[in-house]
This record gives sequence, structure tokens and C-alpha cells, in this order.
Amino acid sequence: MAYRNKTYICFDGDKDMKHYRLMTAWAENEKFSFDFHNAHDLNTARDSSQEESIKKQLRERFANSKLLVVLIGDNTRYLTKFVKWEMEVALRLGLPIVGVNLNGNRSRDDLCPPTIRDELAVYVPFGVKIVEHAMANWPASHATFKAEGKTGNYHYTEQTYKNLGL
Repeated sequence: MAYRNKTYICFDGDKDMKHYRLMTAWAENEKFSFDFHNAHDLNTARDSSQEESIKKQLRERFANSKLLVVLIGDNTRYLTKFVKWEMEVALRLGLPIVGVNLNGNRSRDDLCPPTIRDELAVYVPFGVKIVEHAMANWPASHATFKAEGKTGNYHYTEQTYKNLGL
């Protein structure tokens, strides 16, 4: 079995690439404590025109992932080919899910993709401190909630944001 230390980031590659790139820039910038092992660094599809070739490479990334981060933009909920499939795979694997609202909302909203809408996940706005906090803390909370049989969406309290200086 693969060592699961990667973070898999799921997003609309056409519309939300800038947010994904910003997250990777945070990790590369020594002024930020933000860091993660990016599952997308593992491989690239040899034949990116073939759906099965792409999904094979994505499955390899999932085999090494411990967390799914979904960047939720205006169109994410409509993407059914790969984004929906990625969320379904993460759910089957029992990965903790962090929904990152690109519109700044601090909890789940109408832009949330139906695939994860009623699943055990935490929702945060896009920002380095809160995303870092969620990535560091949600996996343990997820495990506890899952063991207790809890489901549904979660968000952090106003106090959490104050503690982070937000």
C-alpha cells in the first residue's frame, strides 16, 4: 500500500487554475508557513486526450493522497467528467474533504457540487491561513466524526477565524 501523505486538489482547470497556482505559490514562498505535498506532482497523463489514460494517472495520485481539497468556483458544480469523478473516488476512499469557497463564504453554499453537498466535509473561504488550518486540522476531526457516525457539512466558528487573525 502506498504511503498517503499527499493532498489532492480538485478544481475547474479552465476557470480556477489561478487559485490552484496561488496555493502552490504559497507553499513555495518561505514567507508563508503553508505547506503541502501536492498529489499533482506525482505524474502526468502520457496521453492526455484519452479519458482512461487520465483517470489511470489520477488513480495513482489518489493512492498516495490523505486529503481532498475541492476549490469551489462558479462552475465547479456543473463539471461532471473529471471533477465529479474525483470527488466520487475521494468519497469511496474515505478521504477527508475540505471545500474551499472561492467566493469567500465561510460555510457551504449553493455553489457546492451535489456530489459532496451532503457528505462529511468542512467548508472555508479561500485564504492562506484558513485553508492551512483546515488542511492541518480537518483530517483528525473527520476521523472523529466518522467514527461517531456523523455526516453533513461543517464550518469553523467565528472564534477560529479570530484566533487566526482573520
